[in-house]
Amino acid sequence: MTKNTPALTALLAGVAIAGSLTVAGCSTQPAGEPSPKPSASASLPADVNEADTMFVSMMIGHHQQAIEMSDIVLAKPELDPGVRDLAKRIKAAQGPEITQLKGWLSDWGMADAGSSSEHGGHAMNGMLSAEQLGRLRSADGATSSTLFLEQMIEHHEGAVEMAKPEVADGANVDVQRLARSVIDDQSGEIAEMREMLAELR
Repeated sequence: MTKNTPALTALLAGVAIAGSLTVAGCSTQPAGEPSPKPSASASLPADVNEADTMFVSMMIGHHQQAIEMSDIVLAKPELDPGVRDLAKRIKAAQGPEITQLKGWLSDWGMADAGSSSEHGGHAMNGMLSAEQLGRLRSADGATSSTLFLEQMIEHHEGAVEMAKPEVADGANVDVQRLARSVIDDQSGEIAEMREMLAELR
């Protein structure tokens, strides 16, 4: 039996609440109509659990926003060369991971939740608001370098926190391996970005 950590319990609570509200609003069903189809989790492979599906679904949107942030600053001609290199590396790493994550959902018969900042009734850690993205778009090259680093540090910290419940409670070894990679790689980039930020200020 998988032991849920407080972090995973908090994540799943949002899903449970959203589900209960849906049921409460549709508690009656006319006679003769077919029963609702079981959820995707009812037919998950034996080596996949809710921690796996939660992490994979949420990380897709999280990675998509990191790529969007990188694209925004890469279009700025006055961007710091070190920041430009970092943004390119983020795109190169996270683009293929999105493909891998979507492939897993497809294999499990689950739909891609998209890039919304909320999933299952709760906000994803580190996701930027539309206002924050707007600030990044409108910043000039010099200012955008520091703003990108500040925002991406927060974004990476959110990804690390999202990966921890998967490492603790996930069942699928491939998904857990990716979660560990997210923690290791993005923790390293956080340290790198903090050093870059100190030099630019």
